Amino acid sequence: MSKILVVDDSSFMRLMLKDILRAKHEIADEGTNGQEAVEKYKKLKPDLVTIDMIMPVQNGIDAVKEIVKFDPAAKVIMVSAMGQELLVEEAMQSGAKAFIVKPFQGEKVLETVDRVLKETKK
Repeated sequence: MSKILVVDDSSFMRLMLKDILRAKHEIADEGTNGQEAVEKYKKLKPDLVTIDMIMPVQNGIDAVKEIVKFDPAAKVIMVSAMGQELLVEEAMQSGAKAFIVKPFQGEKVLETVDRVLKETKK
C-alpha cells in the first residue's frame, strides 16, 4: 500500500481526494500550502504527493521544484482546475509526473496515481 501526501489549501478538496485515494492507498499526511508540502515530504518521504497548483504561502509549482531538487525520484501529481493548461505545462517541466483536473473523477484519479507509481518504480 503506497503512502500519499495530499496538499491543497481547500479542506474540502483534501477530503475528496483522501476519500478517493483511501480505496487503494494510505494517506501519509496532508498539507495546506507548498511550504508544508516540502517540509512534510522531507520528513515523511511518501511514495507520492498530490499537490494543488494555486495555494497561499508557496504555490504548487515552486513546491514541486523544491521537492524534486531534494529528491529527483519524487513522484508528484499536480492538481489543477480547468483552464490552467499553461500552468500544468510549467508544472510538468518542473518535475511533476502527471496532473489531475478538478472536479475529480474517482476512477481517473486512481488510474493516474497507479500509473505514476508503476512508471517510476525501480
